[in-house]
Amino acid sequence: MDLGLKNKVAFVAASSQGLGRAVAKLLAEEGASVIICGRNIETLEETAKEIKSIGARVLAVTGDLSDAKDRDHIIAAALKEFEKVDILVTNTGGPPAGQFESFSQKDWEKATQQLLGSAVGLVNGFLPGMKKQKWGRIIAITSQAVKQPVNNLVLSNAVRASVAGLMKSLSNELGQYNITVNNVMPGYTQTARLVKLIENNPAVANVTSEIPLGRFGQPEEFAAAVAFLASERASYITGVSLAVDGGWIKSIL
Repeated sequence: MDLGLKNKVAFVAASSQGLGRAVAKLLAEEGASVIICGRNIETLEETAKEIKSIGARVLAVTGDLSDAKDRDHIIAAALKEFEKVDILVTNTGGPPAGQFESFSQKDWEKATQQLLGSAVGLVNGFLPGMKKQKWGRIIAITSQAVKQPVNNLVLSNAVRASVAGLMKSLSNELGQYNITVNNVMPGYTQTARLVKLIENNPAVANVTSEIPLGRFGQPEEFAAAVAFLASERASYITGVSLAVDGGWIKSIL
């Protein structure tokens, strides 16, 4: 299936590793030019080199998306290189694990800026170009915790749900400009974050018994869902929260 991504420009946040890296790589394989960013210059350069080997055009920009100055620099660099972004994939690393009373007000403010603030800032930066051309894709990577909270992840459970609320609101506002806005919720996927969660709580390794497919997901499986939502083929899908979780979420809707 031709996803119609040739000559599109995609910005994938937090894409030096993990889910963001898998998404950026797949979009490049489908013919898109990609802008990647991350805080670690070494892993970012490794990812850029891998994407270039596919034959795709790639821009790598170092910075912290939760920092307003860094974020503005990253957005400016992307627009200077490509002039516009067709596909925006918002994404961040997860906040630390823990229960409510283990976090201070500053921890909540940091998590809010990391998850929600970064998404708002990126949308503000790239939305004008999408509206001007009357075409765009905005996709948020959040978590299965948006629909079913995960034990010991209160920061993620609370703030990622606000990102989903933002995306649903934007889908209502931006449909008139032919811009679709969706939220994708990864489940337990074999990334460095999952490894860290298992280190902090070995019981997480046994969670596959709660997943109907009986295993953890692979980053490439998640990336395939994002690539489809970014494509021309998904032009009538907006305002959706799509779980890529092997069936872990137990709700009907």
